[in-house]
Amino acid sequence: MDRAALLGLSRLFALWAALLALFPGGAQGNWMWLGIASFGVPEKLGCTNLPLNSRQKELCKRKPYLLPSIREGARLGIQECRSQFRHERWNCQVATAAAAAPPGTSPLFGYELSSGTKETAFIYAVMAAGLVHSVTRSCSAGNMTECSCDTTLQNGGSASEGWHWGGCSDDVQYGMWFSRKFLDSPIRNTTGKESKVLLAMNLHNNEAGRQAVAKLMSVDCRCHGVSGSCAVKTCWKTMSSFEKIGHLLKDKYENSIQVSDKIKRKMRRRDKDQRKVPIHKDDLLYVNKSPNYCVEDKKLGIPGTQGRECNRTSEGADGCNLLCCGRGYNTHVVRHVERCECKFIWCCYVRCRRCESMTDVHTCK
Repeated sequence: MDRAALLGLSRLFALWAALLALFPGGAQGNWMWLGIASFGVPEKLGCTNLPLNSRQKELCKRKPYLLPSIREGARLGIQECRSQFRHERWNCQVATAAAAAPPGTSPLFGYELSSGTKETAFIYAVMAAGLVHSVTRSCSAGNMTECSCDTTLQNGGSASEGWHWGGCSDDVQYGMWFSRKFLDSPIRNTTGKESKVLLAMNLHNNEAGRQAVAKLMSVDCRCHGVSGSCAVKTCWKTMSSFEKIGHLLKDKYENSIQVSDKIKRKMRRRDKDQRKVPIHKDDLLYVNKSPNYCVEDKKLGIPGTQGRECNRTSEGADGCNLLCCGRGYNTHVVRHVERCECKFIWCCYVRCRRCESMTDVHTCK
């Protein structure tokens, strides 16, 4: 590594150290781990030099072989958040540099990580789910000695129905255990009414994300028998794709529940006439209403929707009417030039035509 690269890396570490000093633990310190997604090979840097709070560093030192899975979990969560909200006013925008974030906010997500809104709920849930998914996948792949396949299913099944458990079932329980150990801080470590409410909300949403992974576990089977008769089947449990988990969490986001900002023995619905309706562990909870994300707010790091590309014919969230917040839109023509109608000429080259097309692009005013 050359001198300039080492200098750049040392500055990055200094920045993370400064941010960690500002938020050493509790609700705020827990999101620092997301920065690990930007490190190429985190295990080579060691736990001390990574953006983790003190509790996470201790766990990292005991289980350094999980670092690639932690990084992959952060990457999965960020990628799925951006995918699920790519057409909406809040599009889960991720800052390109930590220095671009407003003071006191997450270098990756900014205002949303501590706002207590529906967006906060989704981020915490999808990140916890991403960590479960990546750790469990790594266990099944045989990358770690501490975990492998789910051994609780061995020698089970139904002989009368002609199937038995076999193969390598994903050990999602280990992934959920590690996610809880790594992400969840005890409420007793926080001070102040607001921080306790937000931490309780974040802990609940972490668990809701983990429950989404467990809920979508499916059973795969392989047939055995003469000429493919499927007289006997070997079955195993496997996780769904993370995209499917993201869709479930997006549905939970759309139906999230606002809770009271006063915490007693447990979280309660804000609407008094709804308080007898139970809150389930897979529900997403929020405390504060979301801003409309229409107009730029530099203080909160909200970019607004000006300049965003919209769909003129859509009635959905990506439609120009909703995405542009009624401000209207500009239309400009984009010229595309590409190779087309390619043919293989004997011997030995490909001949193509040069095709041009014009497309209308609409952007919010």
